[in-house]
Amino acid sequence: MMTIGVQLQLVGDAAASSESAESRLDALFFALSDPVRRSILERLDGQALLVSELAEPFDISLQAVSRHIQVLVRAGLIQQERSGRISRCSLDAGPLLDAAVWMNRYSKYWQQQFDMLVATLAEIDSRAAQPGATAAARKRAPRRPSRRK
Repeated sequence: MMTIGVQLQLVGDAAASSESAESRLDALFFALSDPVRRSILERLDGQALLVSELAEPFDISLQAVSRHIQVLVRAGLIQQERSGRISRCSLDAGPLLDAAVWMNRYSKYWQQQFDMLVATLAEIDSRAAQPGATAAARKRAPRRPSRRK
């Protein structure tokens, strides 16, 4: 009887873990959906910056930039260190790995398309490499009536 309870608990934990992973992915993709937030991430690549430094290139208020940063913090993409009124931000690319793993499950679909493209291009190249291929193609091509007067 105790074993069943433990199994049910484990199933419940797996479901909770799955929901948690889904909500993290939702937050991540939401954070990446805005061009300002993507630009902020690009600026943080390899360096930590103050919020005021992050806000410089944008034509929006410092408060609006701070809201974007909070979205990125909730998604786990930015770590913020505060010292009084000064806030320094740095990139945490770890959550991007979760998104990459999730997207990789679907890579088989686009990989099939790439494989078909490679095969088609190889066939075109082999036809072009055959001697007389262009002359044979010309013979098969229908002629257009000339419009000379």
